[in-house]
Amino acid sequence: MQDFGEILNNRVLLVALSACLIAQALKLVVELVKNQKVNLRSLVTTGGMPSAHSALVTSLATGVGQTKGWGSPEFALATVFAIIVMYDAAGVRQAAGKQARILNQIIDELFHEKYEFAEERLKELLGHTPFQVIVGLMLGIVVSVGAGQIYGY
Repeated sequence: MQDFGEILNNRVLLVALSACLIAQALKLVVELVKNQKVNLRSLVTTGGMPSAHSALVTSLATGVGQTKGWGSPEFALATVFAIIVMYDAAGVRQAAGKQARILNQIIDELFHEKYEFAEERLKELLGHTPFQVIVGLMLGIVVSVGAGQIYGY
């Protein structure tokens, strides 16, 4: 049980999770401004503006750099991890979302009269545009630097 308490005292982890939650909350605001309605689903969905994945991993990498040093192996590991996650969010998952959109369109056109297709529609908003990733990246850095100033690391 003492180990769990140590996890809860890990400020770098808590700040990174906070950056992720802030990004998810901002998705709700963006949805409200864009469509003039509250969509609570945006709080738990992937994709959209800003990238919560990018905010999480860049906040983590920044926090590791602030606490362990910018030349540390831990910072290098966190940075490589962040790059992979952001590349995946803007590349592979974005492409999968485009494929899902096309497949849904094909199904709609083929079965528009008799919709006997038993599967549910594919989720189309999976990834992020490069701009959404960059905004998430900047958010993660700002949150981590701000927390570092507050907590003194």
